[in-house]
Amino acid sequence: MCEFVGHISVEDYNGLRRSVGWPEIEAAQAQVGIDHSFFLVAAIADGRTVGMTRVVSDGGYFMLIVDVIVHPDYQGRGIGRAMMERAMARISRHLKPGQSAMVNLMAAKEKEPFYRRFGFIERPNDTSGAGMVQYLTAGNE
Repeated sequence: MCEFVGHISVEDYNGLRRSVGWPEIEAAQAQVGIDHSFFLVAAIADGRTVGMTRVVSDGGYFMLIVDVIVHPDYQGRGIGRAMMERAMARISRHLKPGQSAMVNLMAAKEKEPFYRRFGFIERPNDTSGAGMVQYLTAGNE
């Protein structure tokens, strides 16, 4: 059984990232990201944080779902689905009648079928390119 909360510590956030093979985020930078999330949900089971999902937004039309993470020991139990349902519901509640939002995400390799269940479409397709990313690291000038 899971409890869902609206906060996460930097330590738990980076612990989840490590658990799925993602790099840690520098603590101060991670805290800013957590603090500025439009929506955040963390899953607690067996007294520990076992999952989290964040949504970032420009406050208007654009939303980005990031950090959909479930610790490998807890995958396959519906935790990711429950967190995504909460995120999508929060986005829907944000919209006023007649408004729409562009909800984006970048799926981890081979996780696309999970997101299709929530209505996401894969890119590239007939109308959209594949999308792109660039990772920047500041030097110590």
